[in-house]
Amino acid sequence: MRVYGLMFLLGLLTAVAITARRWERRGGERALVSEVALWSFPAGLIGGRLYHVVTSWDEVPDDWWGPFAIWEGGLGIWGGIAVGTLVGVIVLRRRGANVAAFLDAAAPGLLVGQSIGRIGNYFNQELFGEPTSLPWGLEIEPANRPDAHAEFATFHPTFLYEIVWNIALAAALVWLGNHRRIRAPGLFALYVAGYSLGRIGEELLRVDPAHHILGMRLNFFVAAALFVAGLVWFAHAQGESLLRPRGSQGVRKEVAP
Repeated sequence: MRVYGLMFLLGLLTAVAITARRWERRGGERALVSEVALWSFPAGLIGGRLYHVVTSWDEVPDDWWGPFAIWEGGLGIWGGIAVGTLVGVIVLRRRGANVAAFLDAAAPGLLVGQSIGRIGNYFNQELFGEPTSLPWGLEIEPANRPDAHAEFATFHPTFLYEIVWNIALAAALVWLGNHRRIRAPGLFALYVAGYSLGRIGEELLRVDPAHHILGMRLNFFVAAALFVAGLVWFAHAQGESLLRPRGSQGVRKEVAP
């Protein structure tokens, strides 16, 4: 098994474990988390591959099996999250579970899982940023350097920046959930907005091949749109109770059925 695949699997298991613990604290059953993961994981792979094929079609092998060749690389996290979440919501609705509460329970675990998965980028020497002389710069082998920066040896480890950002964001969501009365799915909305904000900064540094619009990477615009959408979703979910401290009156408590 390749290290990237191993990190992907470890990230999945970690996300499931964290979500199961948080869901049980809300009164839910651990078995439901496993069932959602069983359906959402393969759906996320399909969605991630579809996003890559649509947005990076020139990187897909020309053979008939090219669109299916996940082993050749190419998974877009936006598509994976979207399709995986959609399928998970369908499973939750069929089981009669509180979808909004479940999404809030899952948000921190998803961020930690994504962080673990990003470790695979280090071993693959991929998805790094512009050249840098900073002490934490990542040394890239000549064969993996972009032609435009072939003379440089060290680059911004943008995947490391994402790991740090995701862990910090996960901790912030847990703190908010424990110290503020957040109406579900407010935490998940902040996950969408917060992760997208981190990706905006990351996309400004990355130098791997990508399609550009108005001189900016395509995923920069995707991240910017989702950042705004996440904030609007959060504000809509909170209404007048926006970030009231726990114990405030007149705020409906979100729990699992």
